[in-house]
Amino acid sequence: MKKLAAVVAIGVFGTSLLYAHHGWTGYDESKTLKITGVIKAAGYANPHPYVKLEADNKIWNVVLPPLILLQARGLEKDKLKAGITATVVGYPHKQIAGEMRA
Repeated sequence: MKKLAAVVAIGVFGTSLLYAHHGWTGYDESKTLKITGVIKAAGYANPHPYVKLEADNKIWNVVLPPLILLQARGLEKDKLKAGITATVVGYPHKQIAGEMRA
């Protein structure tokens, strides 16, 4: 019985983590943003690469698609270096100011 309870608990906990990570419902897809700025920092790793983009004296945290999609579309790591000017199109987060999903 303890094993069954442990398996159920792990299943529920694991599922909630998966949903929390892969849920894009936190972003407002009715508002499309197009921001051009300078990359201040970038991360090119799973689960989601990101850039910190400075535009109009504001730093945006831009959550990018998974690596496999970026690579399939030709966006390699060397194109996400600090100092490069970039344009990002995406959706703002509903609750976190300054965050968007590209």
